[in-house]
Amino acid sequence: MARVMFTITYGVKPDLREAYLEHARQMKEHFTTVGKKNYAVYETRGKKNHFTEVFITNSVEEYDALEDNQDEKTEALIGKLDDFIDDNGMKYSTLLEAL
Repeated sequence: MARVMFTITYGVKPDLREAYLEHARQMKEHFTTVGKKNYAVYETRGKKNHFTEVFITNSVEEYDALEDNQDEKTEALIGKLDDFIDDNGMKYSTLLEAL
């Protein structure tokens, strides 16, 4: 059973950095405690305000179910994220564990 890494990469508007970081803290708290997701947020070294969210699931089936049964708070947190993202938008990547 291959694990899956799903990433979402984006730039944050510089003037909204602190508000974004607080929002990211709320997302991490909610996704990991309530949603029981393996989730983290990283900032790209050498590229200030460039972040990657990472979800790791234990199987393709778990990955496929990531968006199923989201509660209202999860939907609200995800919806608000757009407020912080710069004009380059989001880039998504799905990686399957090879070994």
